Amino acid sequence: MTAAQICIVLAIAVYLIAMVGVGVWFSRTGTASSSDFYLGGRRLGPIVTAMSAEASDMSSYLLMGLPGLAYLCGVAEVGWTVIGLAVGTYLNWLIVAKRLRRYSAATGAITIPDFFSRRYGDRRHILACIAAVIILIFFIPYTASGFKAVGTLFNSLLGVDYHAAMIIGALVIIGYTVLGGFLAVSTTDLIQSVVMSIALLVIILYGIQAAGGWEAVVSNAASLPGYLSLTQGYAPASGSAGTYGFLSIVSTLAWGLGYFGMPHILLRFMAIEDEEKLAVSRRIASVWVVISMFVAIVIGIVGYSVSVSGKIPFLTTSAESETIVIALSNLMSGSGILLALTAGVILAGILAATMSTADSQLLTAASSVSQNLLEEFFGVKLSKKASMLAARGTVAAIAVIAVVLAWNPDSSVFRVVSFAWAGFGGAFGPVMLFALFWRRSNLQGALAGMVAGGVTVFVWKFAIAPLGGAWAVYELLPAFLVGCAAIVAVSLLTAAPPKEITDTYDRVGQK
Repeated sequence: MTAAQICIVLAIAVYLIAMVGVGVWFSRTGTASSSDFYLGGRRLGPIVTAMSAEASDMSSYLLMGLPGLAYLCGVAEVGWTVIGLAVGTYLNWLIVAKRLRRYSAATGAITIPDFFSRRYGDRRHILACIAAVIILIFFIPYTASGFKAVGTLFNSLLGVDYHAAMIIGALVIIGYTVLGGFLAVSTTDLIQSVVMSIALLVIILYGIQAAGGWEAVVSNAASLPGYLSLTQGYAPASGSAGTYGFLSIVSTLAWGLGYFGMPHILLRFMAIEDEEKLAVSRRIASVWVVISMFVAIVIGIVGYSVSVSGKIPFLTTSAESETIVIALSNLMSGSGILLALTAGVILAGILAATMSTADSQLLTAASSVSQNLLEEFFGVKLSKKASMLAARGTVAAIAVIAVVLAWNPDSSVFRVVSFAWAGFGGAFGPVMLFALFWRRSNLQGALAGMVAGGVTVFVWKFAIAPLGGAWAVYELLPAFLVGCAAIVAVSLLTAAPPKEITDTYDRVGQK
């Protein structure tokens, strides 16, 4: 192992040890009950709320997906994706956060499925059961993709065995999640967002210098037809300008709709200590998201110029282009001990982006099993101690399944990420919005909307989108619209919700 590699490993090791330390700390102070374990006792501060929500949202997409797509194809697709995500982030904080915090506190809900059942007076917990199953369907493989990213990172960077690296990374994530629960996850997410920010800042500055300056970056990008155009994009296979028309733009912008149904993000809204502090959280989160995604795109463009300069190889496929930050970090690590340690921090940033999403997904999936299925739907009565053991055991069990799914290093588990985003957005997004803002919506409508939205994601993805043309729109958009239509139609065709439900709705709305 070279001196540069030792420095990188040292920086990453310090980071991993710190994450476990956070878990140990909160195991002593923040897990007295299942409410503490799953929701942190509703005592998150505004900064932790904002940054943990966005760190758990971005995942490795921020430091791998966005730069890789920009490097390969220019700004069209990645630009509209970022605009959709930025608008979705802001609207989620603006119209959902405060109302959900207030409503969930009024009903005593500590998970998203629990909120749906309590909002609609579902005493049989059928709605919570369906929501919990949806969470398991999409979150277990989503978590597996995070574990796979850890294994792939160390394997490609240091030649470490993929399986050993993946297991070590999974054990660290399991460790602090099981020990400290929601408060540990949220605090590590805050730390991880800082590490991600440092990584973005350092790599863009170094990349511009390595490319020969900003003028060289702009000149090289402009030399590729359509590369800097939001309505064309660059087609690397043919070396010509592509086309990015209205339908493509609408389909890409639809990514923003997913935020209204993301359980691991919505939980942060429920957990803040004071709903009035959500305005501060919204500003912090929105600014960080916009800046970080913009910088990620620029890194991809800068990385292309570094390839043109001959300092790193050209990355010609999607899988290769997503390693542009790793390639720049390797280049940096060969320039002395200080820059090698800095490269270690950058690579820890990629690890942080992955872990910040995996831990939140792991905790959310675990709460669905132990809280919503085991205790509520099946009616298993547990003491406080037994409930905590069940919670921790469920985290470990789900993580083991995720490790098994990610065991094959050549698996296509990463394809699940965009599909899972569509699944949550289509199944949960319409139900969440109507639950918060339509008094007349009822249990039957919510059930219909959740099932219709979830089923449409599968049908559209595997049966309709392959037809091509106008049918090839991102499955989230039709699923979201079908879910909304189902809620309205079924709610109006069935009995109005009981008075106790509408009274709670009115009481929440009057505050």
